[in-house]
Amino acid sequence: MSKWQKAQLDRFGLFAFRAGQRIFLKRDVTAAERRGQMFGELAFRALKSRRLRTIANLELAFPEWTDSKRHETARQVFRHFGLITADFMRTPLRTDEELLANMEIQGFEHFEAAQAVGKGIIACTGHLGNWERFGHWVTASGRKITVVARDANQGAIQEEVSKIRALTGVAVISRGDAARPILVKLKKQEIVGILPDQNSDESFVPFFGKPCGTVLGPAVLHQRTGAVLLPSYCLRIGPGKYRIVLRPPIDIENAVKEPEQLMAQVNAVLESVIREYPEQWLWMHDRWKNARKKNLI
Repeated sequence: MSKWQKAQLDRFGLFAFRAGQRIFLKRDVTAAERRGQMFGELAFRALKSRRLRTIANLELAFPEWTDSKRHETARQVFRHFGLITADFMRTPLRTDEELLANMEIQGFEHFEAAQAVGKGIIACTGHLGNWERFGHWVTASGRKITVVARDANQGAIQEEVSKIRALTGVAVISRGDAARPILVKLKKQEIVGILPDQNSDESFVPFFGKPCGTVLGPAVLHQRTGAVLLPSYCLRIGPGKYRIVLRPPIDIENAVKEPEQLMAQVNAVLESVIREYPEQWLWMHDRWKNARKKNLI
């Protein structure tokens, strides 16, 4: 792609982003979610390769399901991500008070146990439910969180996304330059959010019963700093309503020696939550791509 073509793509992407946000900002929560689901439905029909990848991943993870159930779940996945995109676009309208009033908390005692260790918390979440709202919940509760995120492919859109995130008080570190800033945050006993559920070739550990390319970063950080690995998720339970789900800390005593073993536990907890809310995980991502390349599945 030439520089001119890239510039035109960036310009169009920015125009579409801003136009979409204007649409969602004019609507209340329920209406915005419905419109977001409509966009998700259109994406399901238009993006054939993503639709087929979603269905293939569901077949790998749920071989016992019927074809019709996998197809309908794939459709709901696209609708869900359209919905949470709409929700993210409405962030400028959402106060801390509104967010907290529409949030249930499950397993807060696990957060307290992790905090009591006094070495910072690595909130292991994923592209599940509404991870943006999880970060906002942390800051709205009077705590600090820094999230490690991959930059958008288009720089102009990345700037817009960063502006919206900044409204919630969530600090963001680019994934490519994350190590040193993370150590600084953990030393201050703060919370660092990491989404380790995308394809990697760093290690291969089980996920839905199949070897899956998985990063080791969260495990290595835990072993080196003693910061607690805390599985943390934010699931949608109704229009504008969410539930924070906190699971027991992993290896809170920092006794496990192999990072692969720790990440296998991280994957297992994430899998257990996805099984409860299969339509809320990013199945269109090619999570097992490197495992297929290496003929592991």
